[in-house]
Amino acid sequence: MLSETEGDFLTLHEFVKAAKAKLSPGHWDYLVGATETETTMLRNRLALDSVAFRPRVLRDVSKIDVTGRFLGRPIALPVMLAPVGGLESFDPEGGAPAARAAAAYGVPIMVSSVSAPGLEAMAEAAGKGPKIFQLYVRGDRHWVDEVVKRAVDAGYDAFCLTVDTAIYSRRERDIAKRFVKPWRARAMGQDFQAALNWDDVKHFKDRHRIPLVLKGIATAEDAALAVEHGVEAVYVSNHGGRQLDHGRGALEVLPEVVKAVGGRAKVWIDGGFSRGSDVVKAMAMGAELVGLGRLYCYALAAAGEAGITQMLRLLQAEMHTVLGLLGVTGYGQLDGSYLHPAAPVVPPGVHSAFPLTNLADPGYR
Repeated sequence: MLSETEGDFLTLHEFVKAAKAKLSPGHWDYLVGATETETTMLRNRLALDSVAFRPRVLRDVSKIDVTGRFLGRPIALPVMLAPVGGLESFDPEGGAPAARAAAAYGVPIMVSSVSAPGLEAMAEAAGKGPKIFQLYVRGDRHWVDEVVKRAVDAGYDAFCLTVDTAIYSRRERDIAKRFVKPWRARAMGQDFQAALNWDDVKHFKDRHRIPLVLKGIATAEDAALAVEHGVEAVYVSNHGGRQLDHGRGALEVLPEVVKAVGGRAKVWIDGGFSRGSDVVKAMAMGAELVGLGRLYCYALAAAGEAGITQMLRLLQAEMHTVLGLLGVTGYGQLDGSYLHPAAPVVPPGVHSAFPLTNLADPGYR
C-alpha cells in the first residue's frame, strides 16, 4: 500500500515539476543553472545519451542484486547524495532531511561544507549511515587539519577535497537576475582554495588516516597523480557543469580515468545522472559509486525527507529493470560489451532525461 508521498510521486519527473512549483525563481535558477553558456552541463547529458545498451537474453534474472559497495562496505544502491551548497534553499532544515533519508535507505551522503546545518549537525542527522565530509579550503593547512579532526570526531567515513574550484565560476543565470546566494558569505577565503596543490594532498595523506577523496578529476593525468599520492577515491566530476565552461561530459571522461587508476583506487562520478539507466552505464564503465545532485534536490524541495526516500525507491526500481533486461543479475557481470555508441534522440538539456514533464499535472498536495 502506497504512503501519501509515494502516491504523489510515481515517476522521477514528477519531482522536477513539484520542485519548480515550490521554489522561488532565484532558487530554481540556482538549482538548474550552470556556468556561462552551460555547455559543460549540456555535455553531461549528451555523454549519457550517447551510450546505448546491448542487452543479452535467455538468462536467469529471477534474482537481481541492486546493492553496491562504498569503500568496502555494502550499501543499498551504488549511489550517493552528492555535496550541494545551500540546501537550506530547498528545505528549511537544510541538508538534515537528506542525511536522514540517505542513512535510513542505506546509501552515503557527501556533506558540503557550505550547506546548513553544518558538519556536526549533519553527522548527527546521518547517524550510523555512510557519510563523507566535503571541504572547500578556506584557511591554511592548520585550518584544514582542524576541520579534518572535527570530521573524524563526528564519525565521517571519508574526507573529500574539491579540486575544481580554484576560481569561482561566472554563473550567468544568477548574475543576470542579480540573485545573491546567502550562503556565499560562508565562501570567504577563496585564495586558499586557489592555492591548493599536490603538496597539500601529500600533507593530508602524511598526517591523516581517514580515507581521502579528490572531487573534480577530469583527466587521466590527474587521476594517475591522485593514485600516486595515495588517494582512496578518485571522483570524476565537472561540478555539474557549474565551473569550467566547454568541458567534457563526465561520462565521456570516465573510461580514461578508470584506465589510469587501474584498480588502485575507487572511481566515483557525478554529472547529469538522473535515471537508473544512467547509473548502470557508469557501473558498466567501471565506477564504484554515482553521485546524484540536482535529482535529490528536486525531491528534497518537493517533499523533504519522504521525497528523497521515494526518489531512491523509484531509482532502485529503474535500476532493477535495466539490469534484468540487460540479462545480468548484478553489476559485477557488466562490462563494455553491454554498451554501444549511439546518436542521442533528443537535444541535451538539464531535464532532457525527463521528456514527460509537460504531461498534465496529476495534482500535487
